[in-house]
Amino acid sequence: MASDTKSPKPAAGQTSGQFSTFFVDQLFFGVDVLRVQEVLRAQQMTCVPQAPDVIEGLINLRGQIVTALDMRRRLSLPPRDNERTAMNVVVRTDEGAVSLLVDEIGDVVEVDSSSFERPPDNLEPAIRDLVRGIHKLKGRLLLVLDIGQTLNLDDGRTDTREAAQSRRF
Repeated sequence: MASDTKSPKPAAGQTSGQFSTFFVDQLFFGVDVLRVQEVLRAQQMTCVPQAPDVIEGLINLRGQIVTALDMRRRLSLPPRDNERTAMNVVVRTDEGAVSLLVDEIGDVVEVDSSSFERPPDNLEPAIRDLVRGIHKLKGRLLLVLDIGQTLNLDDGRTDTREAAQSRRF
């Protein structure tokens, strides 16, 4: 099944709107709801030899091969305990779908630009580098994830699906 390449693109500096939320460790993240293709329970993974450490593997999503990126590793956080299984937040990119492995799925929240601020300096660098900013919500901070930066794995590639598939053999 081909991915929808004509999906609406959020503005690069979007500071308001609806965000699909999820948790990684105790961190509360949001991704523009228009970028989220679907949310799935744990899926069977196919290992990708010689892939970057943050790539957990590949999943078959109704015939579409999707790279699964472990957000705990990407954020330099401790591994998930064995009692918890990762959830998949499948996001659309210009190069195709990518699954973000997260701890827990949240709700869709709507935020206003008045609550938006730049990432604070006291965030860990591994986290601060992947967020565009934060929204101050009642009782918590929503970290707005920068998908492009999240998929940039230091080797200059932003297409993790292509990178993983090219390293399969």
